[in-house]
Amino acid sequence: MRADARRNHDRLLAEARASFSAHGTDASLEDVARRAGVGIGTLYRHFPSRQALLSAVFEDAVSDLLTRSRELLDAPEPCTALVTWLRRIIAHAGEYRGLALALMSVTSDGTSALSRCSGPIREAGDALLTRAQQAGRVREDVAITDLLQLTNAIALAAEESPGDTELADRLLNLTLRGLKSD
Repeated sequence: MRADARRNHDRLLAEARASFSAHGTDASLEDVARRAGVGIGTLYRHFPSRQALLSAVFEDAVSDLLTRSRELLDAPEPCTALVTWLRRIIAHAGEYRGLALALMSVTSDGTSALSRCSGPIREAGDALLTRAQQAGRVREDVAITDLLQLTNAIALAAEESPGDTELADRLLNLTLRGLKSD
């Protein structure tokens, strides 16, 4: 990428992060481009869709989640490791208003630019889940796709109730009771 194109790309990402943080993932892309000092055509040359821009913004979080999952694979208690990782997913999904809903929508849509984040997340989570299942701590019929949908739903519920700072943790604990094997 040429130096000017790289600068535009980086400014667009920085402005998208700021705009998504302030206004949610439905923020105006025209405003993002204007604040980055480029035209909307330049934004779309770098990010052909809102999903592609979201994916680029979410890449740092994905990297963090993947790193954390690898660290947790060596944790002495597999179920605790899985729960720790799920909490981190909920926290990341709640960073931008609308991100949890966007992540939920790509679970079954492999064509979306945002779905390229879901594959590695699914694989990382599956390794943690399998370990907890092999330890007899999580039911065998639990699938990682179900857990990811639940965590995104919990993040969405917490997003809709900003005054209840404990809601996500309560909902996750309630969900976890249903995961345990007898």
